Amino acid sequence: MTENQRIHPVVDMEAPPPTRTTRPLVPRGSFKSEKGDPTRLQQPTVNQPFRRTVPVMYSRPPTKKRSCFCKCICWTISLIILLLIIIAAIAGILYLVFKPKIPQYSVDNLRISDLRLNFDMSLYARFNVRITAVNPNKKIGIYYEKGSHLSVWYKNTQLCKGSLPKFYQGHQNRTVLDVALTGQSQYGNTLMSAIQEAAQTGRIPLDLKIQVPVSVKLGKLKLRKVKILGDCLLIVDSLSTNSLVRIKSSTCKFGLKL
Repeated sequence: MTENQRIHPVVDMEAPPPTRTTRPLVPRGSFKSEKGDPTRLQQPTVNQPFRRTVPVMYSRPPTKKRSCFCKCICWTISLIILLLIIIAAIAGILYLVFKPKIPQYSVDNLRISDLRLNFDMSLYARFNVRITAVNPNKKIGIYYEKGSHLSVWYKNTQLCKGSLPKFYQGHQNRTVLDVALTGQSQYGNTLMSAIQEAAQTGRIPLDLKIQVPVSVKLGKLKLRKVKILGDCLLIVDSLSTNSLVRIKSSTCKFGLKL
């Protein structure tokens, strides 16, 4: 009877459960993974070029000096724009009040006092030109200052020159000026032959150039000097001395130069 008895181990219910020992997937001391050996991956292959990592550069924050400089530039530009707006507004008001117009000029007649060859074969010329100046402005006066220049040209050769007198032209005034122009030109023989040849056709081109410094008077205010520039292309029938030359056509252009 004692032989058939079996001994069963007694299980302690309060004892902690036994820990399971897990076997590592990769043995210790090995760096291999599913993607392969990392030491081999770091080595560049023949087909793949070597890439260098570029360090990231961060911009420095703006300094106080730079911000002050930008503020100064902004203030300067703002002041310039404001000044231009004020000047434009003043100019617009003056234009509406005075309504300025450019003076008008015309060449009425031309007389040849003298045109001859000298002993040195230079050509001496003396012209008398009558010019009419019209000031169409109602509230603007014109001061004709010293330093004016008038000249008569035949093609590219200056024949004679002169100047306008100094005077003041009032509002809506019409003034007639008689100006004497004199001068000498080199190669007078060749020039005289060309003029005589053109006189046979009855059309001799002359160019009258005008440059006059003037000062404008707005009410009681006298402004700075400006220059009136003019160019008149005249076609005359002849250049006979001591006779009134007939002007067949006259084309004049005038402008202002500050």
